Amino acid sequence: MNKFLTFLTLSLLSFSTLIAQQKPNIVIIVSDDHSYQTISAYGSKIASTPNIDRIAKEGILFNRAYVNNSLCGPSRASLLTGKYSHKNGYKDNEKSHFDHSQNSFAKELRKAGYSTSWIGKQHLGDTLEGFDYFDVLINQGSYFNPEFKNQKGELRIEKGYVSDIISEKAINWLNTLNKDKPFCFILGHKATHRSWHPDPQDFGKNDRKKFPLPENFYDNYDKREAAKIQEMQISKDLLLDYDLKIFKSEEERDKEHNFYRMDIDDKQKYRAYYAKVKKDYDSHQFKNPKELTEWKYQRYMIDYLNTAESMDRNIGKVLDYLDDKNLTDNTVVIYMSDQGFYMGEHGWFDKRFMYEESFRTPMIMRYPQKIKKSREVNDLLMTVDIAPTMLEMAGVEVPQEIQGESFKSIIEGDKGKRDILYYHYYEDGIHNVAPHFGVSDGRYKLIRFYNKINAWELYDLSRDPREMKNLYNDPKHSSLQKRMKKKLKLEIQKQEDSEAMLIFEAS
Repeated sequence: MNKFLTFLTLSLLSFSTLIAQQKPNIVIIVSDDHSYQTISAYGSKIASTPNIDRIAKEGILFNRAYVNNSLCGPSRASLLTGKYSHKNGYKDNEKSHFDHSQNSFAKELRKAGYSTSWIGKQHLGDTLEGFDYFDVLINQGSYFNPEFKNQKGELRIEKGYVSDIISEKAINWLNTLNKDKPFCFILGHKATHRSWHPDPQDFGKNDRKKFPLPENFYDNYDKREAAKIQEMQISKDLLLDYDLKIFKSEEERDKEHNFYRMDIDDKQKYRAYYAKVKKDYDSHQFKNPKELTEWKYQRYMIDYLNTAESMDRNIGKVLDYLDDKNLTDNTVVIYMSDQGFYMGEHGWFDKRFMYEESFRTPMIMRYPQKIKKSREVNDLLMTVDIAPTMLEMAGVEVPQEIQGESFKSIIEGDKGKRDILYYHYYEDGIHNVAPHFGVSDGRYKLIRFYNKINAWELYDLSRDPREMKNLYNDPKHSSLQKRMKKKLKLEIQKQEDSEAMLIFEAS
């Protein structure tokens, strides 16, 4: 009898271990403000992102992934909860507080036996729940010698460059894991957030390139009142000192946040590199504002792309680790940004608007056990869809309150379920972007701006992909306007966005 019980116990343990091993490991790498326009897997001719491209070559590239609120904290809150901002309570970075006691896909995975962690930038406070381990940047974090807080409440300044530190922490955590348990970890990068500080070893990587101006760089915002009042133009809002590191004096430069945090060696490298940039700036006889604006654009692109290369190299370290430990085949890897970003389109930097460059986000996924290599899909999906998808792939029941729609069917080679995208941006502060909400069906997009600007905008993306021609109130498109308004109302009702409904009905 004892022998039988021993045999039965060992058999059950072996079976449970086998089941655990069959569950996919999950790695979600979230960058900050990384645009699809600057990823070579998306066709960029100006960027070099070999490790991000590697994920695409070994998996799926999603051409039509979108966010529900193009802002750092709100985007991560929606990723974690699978709920829109009005449901998870984190609407903006200025006034919102994230309630970590609410449910998340990480909590559900943990209950199902996963080891869970979040490492790097989260930007949702420092009292995380649902993670066996966390070590997160304080607030936005710094590019050099950043401060972290872990689940023990320990605050530490870590020496070095932020992208290096985050990848090292991720690998160190992976090394502590029980090999018989599946794991889920989210790696949050600081890069490529403003003000774009590359690792000094990446100085010069993109400096000799000549970046063509986007076709709508000199947009006049005709019939787009919200676009007229924004404060995110390269011409007037991209700062020579803070953004482009051209300071009036060394003393002024050394007081700036990222510079005073640097070690002496990094300071010297930065001084030497940006002394050449300042010399180039001083050598120009800018005859008109247009010449200065275009010079600023070139410098913006250089710093941004150099910073992206610093991050991409570190993404490669994590991918190499998975290969070396024979974890690749059974590990889902998702690379995504928290939202898109303007690389000069409409004359802008930053994000926030529901226009494509901000609304659309890069998202790439590999899972060798299930996904054929080098697939591209054009199905619509959103950040809120990741939570239910990961739960379904792990064989975990999806909680009823999750609003996202699983795209597991896409991964398996079938069509996705989503046919409408819903967006709501709330922040009414920095960059002077008016709050707005809207829907897109992939071709047509309807936007309702409110507060600062009370206006509607309607676009046909197939004929006007750069969103330059507002069709709203055009008699030729009255039936389309009615149809899209009906879609918007239905989606507001479906997602139970009472604030949007009040504004919609008052229109």
